[in-house]
Amino acid sequence: MDNKHAFFIAIFASFGGLLYGYQQGVLGQALVMPAFIEQFPDVHNSATATGWLTSILQLGGWLGAITSGVLCEVFSRKHSIAAASLWVILGSYLCAGASSSSYLLAGRFFTGIGVGTLSAVGPLYNAELAPPEIRGFLVALQQLTTTIGILLAYWIAYGTSHIGGTGKGQSQWAWRLPLIAQGIPAVILSIGVWFMPFSPRLLMNKGREEEALQTLANLRGLPKEHVLVQIEHLEIKSEVVFERRAFAKRFPSLGGDNQSIFKREIAQYTNIFRSKDSFKRVALGSLVMFFQQWTGIDSIIYYAPVIFQSLGLTSGTSALLATGITGIINVATTIPAILVIDKVGRRPLALIGSVHMFICQIIIGVIVATCQDNWKEHAAAGWVAVVMVWLYIVGFAYSWGPVSWTLIAEIFPLSIRAKGTSISASSNWMNNFVIAFITPPMLKSISWGTYIFFAAWLALGGAFIWFFIPETKGKTLEEMDAAFGSHSSVEDIEELARVQQEVGLTDLLNGEHVMPFDGLEKNGAEVEEVESI
Repeated sequence: MDNKHAFFIAIFASFGGLLYGYQQGVLGQALVMPAFIEQFPDVHNSATATGWLTSILQLGGWLGAITSGVLCEVFSRKHSIAAASLWVILGSYLCAGASSSSYLLAGRFFTGIGVGTLSAVGPLYNAELAPPEIRGFLVALQQLTTTIGILLAYWIAYGTSHIGGTGKGQSQWAWRLPLIAQGIPAVILSIGVWFMPFSPRLLMNKGREEEALQTLANLRGLPKEHVLVQIEHLEIKSEVVFERRAFAKRFPSLGGDNQSIFKREIAQYTNIFRSKDSFKRVALGSLVMFFQQWTGIDSIIYYAPVIFQSLGLTSGTSALLATGITGIINVATTIPAILVIDKVGRRPLALIGSVHMFICQIIIGVIVATCQDNWKEHAAAGWVAVVMVWLYIVGFAYSWGPVSWTLIAEIFPLSIRAKGTSISASSNWMNNFVIAFITPPMLKSISWGTYIFFAAWLALGGAFIWFFIPETKGKTLEEMDAAFGSHSSVEDIEELARVQQEVGLTDLLNGEHVMPFDGLEKNGAEVEEVESI
């Protein structure tokens, strides 16, 4: 990559996704290790306790994601990423040194707060710093790095599972080392983020326009006077002014209250309920994440070793090896998916993936129902079920995985984009929590019915995409309006065009180099001095 700043941006995007994915995959590996079972028999002997231990990460993640939309505006993206990293470090080493399940629960919850915050703030920060030509790619890249994190968790745990043997004499380090490793990327991120600049957009929003321009020039490796830097600078300025005007129009009593920044940020969420179209799009974004989770993907990601054991791979190491292969398949299939999503489209991938995954779940359910009482006599059928799990992962990796995150990044009009994306992401975490909690009791009580249950949800998810989600590939905001049968983005675009004319962007794009107006507007007046970051 020519631009070293863009390279570092990609690295930090990867660390956020890496942490998220690693947390998803690491605990399921520990659950089948003899040393872990010996240390925490209360967790092993109770499906409910197992569900709580796994799902409490998602509960923390929901809290981190839903609050990030406010905190990253109040305290900056950079400070929010640093704080999230500290939560992950605290949680990781509480888990790694745990002597009782209470420490494990606390560690998982704290870790969840951190990765939940990073899942929302990290891509936002990186997208605002990245060159325009790679912003879209970074959205899908988040899903790829998440799968790499899962892959690392699977194979690190498989490697450490051999410490002290694979039976009753297994060393405690077999499960503690993977949990120690999960904190290392967070340590690197917590230190490295201080060498990164503040987001130019945030600086502009804080009234530090000259610093925003200089930061942008440094990021692009060009002088401040370069036309490309000036264009991007005025684009950012236009969006900031536009958002202030939109907010002042809806909340005139709060627009100039400099002491109520929390109130202003929280009030922006009510924009969603003031417009039927805005509410509809947030509902659809949240439902996209709802159905993504109810494909059952995280029942596999979190409990893959347990599921493989239930399919006849009774050896813990065999189950871990099969899980490691799952991780490889997940990464390998996601790479081509993010390369073709803008060519094939969102709807075709989601629909084909739904049918693909539905068939796999049905086959697994039938095999388990007919063979689970005697896997020794049905070893071949057990391996067919294992292969179906792998094929199911393929289906998710090219469809609901990248499609859902891409959709929630592009379906919202400008005026509610940040808050709409935050709410949709929090839907992912909350449903993730429910899936992680109910899967162990379901596997224990209804066994093969678990797979049929998720197959039914896949059918509903496919129907939801077919009837309610239009194709969004390559659409402008105006075209997105037409697709959703509304006009809110048209109004936004008209107002944005007026702002672009005022700040001088339109003339610059037309080749007329003029001096943009001084100062950002706030409630129709010149912006007052804003507190420093």
